[in-house]
Amino acid sequence: MSSTPAASADDIVKHGWSAVPVDGNAILNGKPYLHKPFPLTVKDIPFPSDDPVVAKVQAYAKEQLIEQTYNHSMRVYHWGYSILKDQFPEQFGKLSLATWALTCLLHDIGTTHDNLRATLLSFEFYGGILALNLTKELGAPQAQAEAVAEAIIRHQDLGTVGTITMLGQVIQLATIYDNMGINPQIIDSVTRDDVNKAYPRKGWSDCFSKTIREENGLKPWAHTTHLGEEDFSEGVKNNELMKPYDSWGL
Repeated sequence: MSSTPAASADDIVKHGWSAVPVDGNAILNGKPYLHKPFPLTVKDIPFPSDDPVVAKVQAYAKEQLIEQTYNHSMRVYHWGYSILKDQFPEQFGKLSLATWALTCLLHDIGTTHDNLRATLLSFEFYGGILALNLTKELGAPQAQAEAVAEAIIRHQDLGTVGTITMLGQVIQLATIYDNMGINPQIIDSVTRDDVNKAYPRKGWSDCFSKTIREENGLKPWAHTTHLGEEDFSEGVKNNELMKPYDSWGL
């Protein structure tokens, strides 16, 4: 448990600061899942639109992100909700859904055409800074704004050594599920079908693969390269789990 004076023990839990293994395989004990996932539809999964910061950030995300990226962000919200509810029920009952929503809505804000070109920073780092400033300006408390920023900065920081925040681990599990089909059994097929129907991919696999290559071309030092310059973009492009859904909405 953290001993930092920057936040209360309740805030540490509420905003997903609890330290967990960064290794996604380890947190699942090397299994496809800890608990068999329950089928959920979009109508079963509440979205905290009544939170004023979330409402403003959602409007901002719709304005700034292309439709494919916005839909990806909303799918990630729903995947993560299912993962939290089924796999980590103790944290699910305590983690703020507003904090989770803010993380999902802003996790790829650094990938927009203008933002990729506005900085030398890798997109996750710049996105985390943008998210930190935006959420604080809109009235988010420090523990929440910094939790969102930390999770965004580390959402592609996949590895096997060390720890990460609970919020960061869930955004990793949800994004690699949507982008590469990793841990395919962690979400029930009913949930997978319904969320993809509500927020269609519209060619997301090819779209994001091109974004990865675009950033690597602009910034050969980009953090994404630690996942493999070719391996990551090709893994996204050839996502077999989501292949049946990838043309939905086109």
